Amino acid sequence: MRAFLLRLAAIMCLTTPAAQAFDTNARAAWVYDVATGTVLMEKNADEALPPASMSKLMTVYMLFEALHEGRVQMDTRLPVSTKARQMGGSTMFLNEQDRPTVEELIKGIIVLSGNDACVVVAEGLSGTEDAFARQMTAKGKELGLTNSTFANASGWPDPRHRMSAHDLGVLARHLVEDFPELYKNFAITEFPFDNRAPSNRFNRNPLLGLGIGADGLKTGHTQEAGYGLVGSAKQDDRRVIFVITGLDSETARAEESERIVNWAFRQFTMQTLVPAGETVVEAPVWLGTQPRVGLTTTEGANVLIPAGAQDQVKVEAVYESPLPAPIAKGDRVGQLVVTVPGAKDAVTPLIATEDVPEAGFAGRMKGAVMRLGHKAVEAAGL
Repeated sequence: MRAFLLRLAAIMCLTTPAAQAFDTNARAAWVYDVATGTVLMEKNADEALPPASMSKLMTVYMLFEALHEGRVQMDTRLPVSTKARQMGGSTMFLNEQDRPTVEELIKGIIVLSGNDACVVVAEGLSGTEDAFARQMTAKGKELGLTNSTFANASGWPDPRHRMSAHDLGVLARHLVEDFPELYKNFAITEFPFDNRAPSNRFNRNPLLGLGIGADGLKTGHTQEAGYGLVGSAKQDDRRVIFVITGLDSETARAEESERIVNWAFRQFTMQTLVPAGETVVEAPVWLGTQPRVGLTTTEGANVLIPAGAQDQVKVEAVYESPLPAPIAKGDRVGQLVVTVPGAKDAVTPLIATEDVPEAGFAGRMKGAVMRLGHKAVEAAGL
């Protein structure tokens, strides 16, 4: 494959100080730009750690899936067992006489971080919490969570209950993308369920209401896990998902979360270097009915560029030259490689914009003679 450097004026613009790496005090962290699929920062991201209440996101995912499949409805009422009523920590203060709706349980888990609500959901969907936990682990593997095992529905401390920061981020992305309408529940700031615990009616997510685009997802805290947050914020066309865990106080969690969001949006800009469907280059064709064919991308090239690095971005079209005929429209004949300082290369397939049949006998002979002439000139160094 040969590489052909493309000169794109769109990437030659601002010259500001280079993007600074984010130094976090969290034990583990993962920051991800959804639009470009770029990991902006990671620290111990694949270490399996106690996730505390952040693992409730898997319980919520299972419930959202049950709603999507029609196994329950928002007004479905579920019974409360003695086990659920006896749960400690954060609760909805449910009792055995209650029959909360699925809608109430969603808010009870997301806003109130109700451990009792999680057990109600687990028993309502799977019969027992143990069975539900096994299903959580299996579903996690389906979703690509490679360092996650679940022992319960609530995140209650258990040596078998572990998730990595990376896995929590992947799960958050699934919640955003798989259930966009239900995801809106994560932005609810207050849920005074039956006014049973007025002091526990507010969402613990410290970013909601700050005006920075935050709309989710879940806090967590135990003595073993420290303070953590799975967060997400959307500004214009960009969404950032991040995970931090292992901080030593609620204040540290709030400050670190806000710093991450501001850093992610201010230190990086998303640019469309090549719009989807636009011809990137005209490639020479060997023994075809026409001498050149356009190459394009179906996805375009959207990249995240650190501040001040715009003039260091390199875009290359990589393909064999000349391309041998016949060529069919849509054939993958090369790739567009975008190199951004400090990041992995972004690679997008290049496809032909039109059919180029093989030339007839006379055309092939003419092409062969011309090709031999070019090679003779190259060999002579002329």
